[in-house]
Amino acid sequence: MDYESLQDLYLHELKDLYSAEKQILRALPKIIKHASTPQLKQALEQHREETRVQQERLEQIFERLGKSYRGAKCKGMEGILDEGEEWMEEEAIPEVLDAGIIAAAQRVEHYEMAAYGCARTYANLLGLKQDEDLLNRTLEEEGNADKKLTNIAETINVQARHEAAAPEPEAAAHHK
Repeated sequence: MDYESLQDLYLHELKDLYSAEKQILRALPKIIKHASTPQLKQALEQHREETRVQQERLEQIFERLGKSYRGAKCKGMEGILDEGEEWMEEEAIPEVLDAGIIAAAQRVEHYEMAAYGCARTYANLLGLKQDEDLLNRTLEEEGNADKKLTNIAETINVQARHEAAAPEPEAAAHHK
């Protein structure tokens, strides 16, 4: 694709976001399965539903623009999700695994916030008010998801620290 205008860049950004959302929707069931804390599972389930709506919003924008959402693969999201998947394959106690899942999920959220923020700015500059409003709604949801993960992390990270710091029964017996 040739980038001769902000409109071209905007379309590219939208396609990248659509690809990212598709990848997230594919990855979330596995992430949810690996999470052990009910609060984390619930937050991830809720975000899966939000992600479906966010993808539909992008489809509305493409329809309004008369453009296809096909053609781009978000390599940034692919890398972030690959790292998260590698983490889930590690041996870890449930609390530490959940802490790592939260960290990986927050990387996803921050990537999305940056991309949606740029796309929203482009929509504004191009005078696409409806697009701007839809993109801003998604940006707000991504920010709220990040805050929710931060709140959950405040508990999970402390639990992970305590579980990791507790001596194993066998090790404690050797110190007597």
